[in-house]
Amino acid sequence: MAAKDKYHEHVKEALIKDGWEITHDPYYLDLGKVKYEIDLGAEKLIGATKENQKILVEVKSFLQESIVNEHHKVVGQYINYRIHLRKSDMERIAFLAITTKAYKRLQSLPPLLESFEECNIKLIIVDIEKRTIQSWIK
Repeated sequence: MAAKDKYHEHVKEALIKDGWEITHDPYYLDLGKVKYEIDLGAEKLIGATKENQKILVEVKSFLQESIVNEHHKVVGQYINYRIHLRKSDMERIAFLAITTKAYKRLQSLPPLLESFEECNIKLIIVDIEKRTIQSWIK
């Protein structure tokens, strides 16, 4: 079992406050020779349609000294998850959860945020102190 990110529980609490039911902690994706542990699986009932929206959330703190190195690892990890989800669990949408502080740090390095956009990485920005979701960037 992989070590949980420093802010794992904070993000989990923020999702619950936002009306999400945590269904997996972690979510296991088994593709035979390749196995992944994605931090969280969650569902939310959409009132009007009575359908569940299903997401997977990878939590990253961006606390390492080299934000560029951490960014490269995160982008590759997210893309691999998304590729393999298409084959096994097409209902779920992958998100990357980061703190408001990490997002501000990334904003100071526009090429890093541009690569998130280019790679269609969906973000959840979490206020760690309040344990609430600040914004969803799709």
